[in-house]
Amino acid sequence: MIVKIIQNIFRFLFLVIIQVLVLNHIQWSGFVNPYIYVMFILMLPYETPKWLLLLTAFVTGLTMDMFGNSGAIHAAATVLMAFSRPRVLQLIAPRDGYETETKLTPFVMGIKWYITYVSLSVFIHHFAYFFIEVFRFEEFFFTLAKVILNSVITILLIILGQYIFSKRSKKAERVLG
Repeated sequence: MIVKIIQNIFRFLFLVIIQVLVLNHIQWSGFVNPYIYVMFILMLPYETPKWLLLLTAFVTGLTMDMFGNSGAIHAAATVLMAFSRPRVLQLIAPRDGYETETKLTPFVMGIKWYITYVSLSVFIHHFAYFFIEVFRFEEFFFTLAKVILNSVITILLIILGQYIFSKRSKKAERVLG
C-alpha cells in the first residue's frame, strides 16, 4: 500500500515536471500543446474511490494551473475527466468486468481497450479545456480541430509513455524480485 502511494507521488512529480519544463514550451503556431499530465489520472488504480479520484484530479489540474497561470481551466477539465472516468470504464468494460486489482495498462487490458480508454478520456479533457479556454462557440470548428489534433498527439505520447514506464518497471521487478 505504502509502495503504491510512493509510486504515485513519483509518477505525479515526474509527469508535472515533464509537462511544465518540456511540453508547455512545445507549441506549433500556438495550435498544438500536448497535455501528458492527464496520464496520472488515467493510471490510477481501478479501485480508487470516486472522492479520492476527484480530489486527485483537482489537485493535479490546479498544480498545472499554478504553473501555467491559466485560471483553473486545467482543474475544471481534469475534474470532468475524472468524473467521467467510471462511466468510460463502464462503457468499455470487458465481458467479465474488472477485478479489484486490475491495472489499467495496455499489457493487462489489451492495446485496443487501452487506446479506447485513453482516447475517450483525453477527448473529454481536451474538449472541456479548449472550449472553456475560448469560452464562446463562434469559432466552434476551429476549436474542435484544435481539440482533435491535440488529443491525437496527447494520446500518442501517453501510449508511448506507457510502454516506456512499463519496460522500466518490468526490469526493476526482475532486479528487485
